Amino acid sequence: MKSLTFLVVFLLVSVFTFAQTNTWVDGHFKQNGTWVDGHYRQTANQTNHDNWSTQGQYNPFNGTQGTRPKDNSREAYNYGQGKTIFEGPRGGQYYYNEYGRKVYVPKR
Repeated sequence: MKSLTFLVVFLLVSVFTFAQTNTWVDGHFKQNGTWVDGHYRQTANQTNHDNWSTQGQYNPFNGTQGTRPKDNSREAYNYGQGKTIFEGPRGGQYYYNEYGRKVYVPKR
């Protein structure tokens, strides 16, 4: 009975922790009229060290490995090389690609 209680408590804590780090985004239309299906994303924080798109991380929903360098890493200094890096009002760093869209880069 003790092991069953322990298992239930462990599962509840695990589910609660998982729910704290993920946010459901409802399906919506983009400005260009394209439909985006509902999906999970990680809850925003001040670093990219735990984001699914960061090197060494894994997205459990689509099975992809992260490719972006971590903030303040050696690789971050080469990300967006040759581009003018701008800083947003909340500290995010980005450059504009050839289509005029912002591409966020790891903090340098």
